[in-house]
Amino acid sequence: METVGRRIGRARAVRRVVVGVTGTPGNLSALHRAAEEARVRDAELWPVLAWQPPGGELGSRNGLGPSALAECRAAAVERLREVLDTAFGALKPGVTLMGLTARGTPGAALVDTARDPEDLLVVGTGTRTLLRRLVRPSVARYCLTHAACPVLAVPPSVLKADLDAVHRRNVWRIPLDLRELTP
Repeated sequence: METVGRRIGRARAVRRVVVGVTGTPGNLSALHRAAEEARVRDAELWPVLAWQPPGGELGSRNGLGPSALAECRAAAVERLREVLDTAFGALKPGVTLMGLTARGTPGAALVDTARDPEDLLVVGTGTRTLLRRLVRPSVARYCLTHAACPVLAVPPSVLKADLDAVHRRNVWRIPLDLRELTP
């Protein structure tokens, strides 16, 4: 009985569940998992959408005025609302929802937001092609390396892999074999 009490106490110690938000189908899996973790832990859900001005930080120093930065921030806020509406619709996640837009790179914004050791950081792992690895660093890897709190890495949905396979088939114009559809 004492062990169960400690486990419940530890589960309730998490104050916030922070999750990165992009709006991609793979990211929706991480967002739903984060909502589930927040319900289990009786914690607040903090979806974070990171944004950068056009041209990155260097571009913002070279000619973007305050009005352009305000427009970028407003666009990020609107994007966050759209993603949350898509993810949860009329049904709310069942926990306190504290959406946040953060200026910066996704990994740094997430690690900075989930800086308390009692937080839980949820990130989607996504599919990483060779080209994507070269062009864009992995947010999940950055968070796993730099976070001061536990990190839950959520793999993409199995349906995402099926959707990608159908997309590749359509791009390469490979005909569908009807035998694949039968169980």
